Amino acid sequence: MTPQTPVAAPPTPLLQVRDLTKHYRAPRRWLSKPRPPVQAVDGVSFDLAQGETLSLVGESGCGKTTTAKSIMRLIEPSSGSVVLDGQELVGLSPEAMRLHRRDLQIIFQDPYASLNPRLTAGAIVAEPLRNFQSLSEAERQERVQWLFAKVGLRPEAAKKYPHEFSGGQRQRLGIARALALQPKLIVCDEPVSALDVSVQAQVVNLLMDLQEEFGMAYLFVAHDLAVVRHISHRVAVMYLGRIVEIADRDTLFDAPLHPYSEILLSAVPTPDPKVTPKRILLQGDPPSPANPPSGCRFHTRCPLAQPLCKTQAPALTPRATTKGSEHLVACHFK
Repeated sequence: MTPQTPVAAPPTPLLQVRDLTKHYRAPRRWLSKPRPPVQAVDGVSFDLAQGETLSLVGESGCGKTTTAKSIMRLIEPSSGSVVLDGQELVGLSPEAMRLHRRDLQIIFQDPYASLNPRLTAGAIVAEPLRNFQSLSEAERQERVQWLFAKVGLRPEAAKKYPHEFSGGQRQRLGIARALALQPKLIVCDEPVSALDVSVQAQVVNLLMDLQEEFGMAYLFVAHDLAVVRHISHRVAVMYLGRIVEIADRDTLFDAPLHPYSEILLSAVPTPDPKVTPKRILLQGDPPSPANPPSGCRFHTRCPLAQPLCKTQAPALTPRATTKGSEHLVACHFK
């Protein structure tokens, strides 16, 4: 299967995230001073079009999964705005939020931990249908069989329990559950990181086929840049709770602008043994999100850092591209 082709964003995006913030209050020890909050996500903003795949990438601990779960309201954001199809989700009561759950589903990283071990596979996939649709038992079972076929599972597998499936089959089961209500947006939280490489390719191609057929959008959280390049339309690079660069896939991989993006992409393995890629070593350890650096958060590790970077945080601003596509970078000198 060929990689994704760009999707033109409509006038009103399906998902609009503005200044999303999630700070965790650090536990206070007895007779000790209050500790500063952990700034897991700090002012994240982006748009996502219908039928588009936007990938969030970055090193471990940069806030990718927290961002995704805050959008889902699985984690309550500290502040910010999340608008899905014209409806503001932040601040909704649990009862009001439940009405929008059918349009917003998630595929978890661990396919086994996300499945109820006491339910059969058929009951797991039928659960969202039972909760959100008025179907007869026969109609529900027919729908479950149709979903199993769509994700490549045999109909007789509906009677099995999660422990009787392989890892790839469990993730297909999780995809079927997320697809059951035909949502507008599916959050994919590292859906292939726990799978073998050969199975990863099957699951990624399945996700792409389903997107082409049903037109849902994906917010794809991943650290495997080869998978990201294959499935994405656009890519957002995160560092220490903030987005530092957003561009379409080809622009980012062929001509990254932010120093952190350049370093991150230089670590991608090259399949041609005759080609020796230029590795850029990232110096130092990432700062603590409880005490992030002033100014640009990357300046403590950046090879281009100047005194301005220590005092003034760069805004995510557009840069000109040869394709005319959107390319946003948060850097004073790029």
